[in-house]
Amino acid sequence: MTRYVEPKPPPDPDLSLVVAPNPCASCPYRRDVPSGVWDPSEYAKLPAYDAATGDQPWYPFGCHRDDGRLCAGWLGHRNPRELLAVRIGVISNHYSAKIMNYRTDVPLFASGAEACAHGLADVEAPTPKAQAAAAKIVKRRQARGD
Repeated sequence: MTRYVEPKPPPDPDLSLVVAPNPCASCPYRRDVPSGVWDPSEYAKLPAYDAATGDQPWYPFGCHRDDGRLCAGWLGHRNPRELLAVRIGVISNHYSAKIMNYRTDVPLFASGAEACAHGLADVEAPTPKAQAAAAKIVKRRQARGD
């Protein structure tokens, strides 16, 4: 005899624990964030998610705030349905299917490659605005004990 089991609902159907409503102020996908805020290794991670869905990393890109949520810029820079990690999260019941409809009005780079190129452009000599953004991140992480 076959037994049917009702799947458990995702832990956060309204997505607030999974992703912020908008990308954070220092998100590498944001067009209005100065170049050179992040270490080059962080920018280097972005283009891998531009690949065809099946060739992308299977793990999601987390927010640099380290708050346990997904990066809203990563999720919003393209149709979330095209992100392998999102598909895996939905079918494994880690994320509500609502995540597939995530959108933001914040201007974002159209690809990880564009965001990477922008971020690396001034990494050797960041502007004062980029230095201030980086200092704010360091201060926040130090306050948390990271």
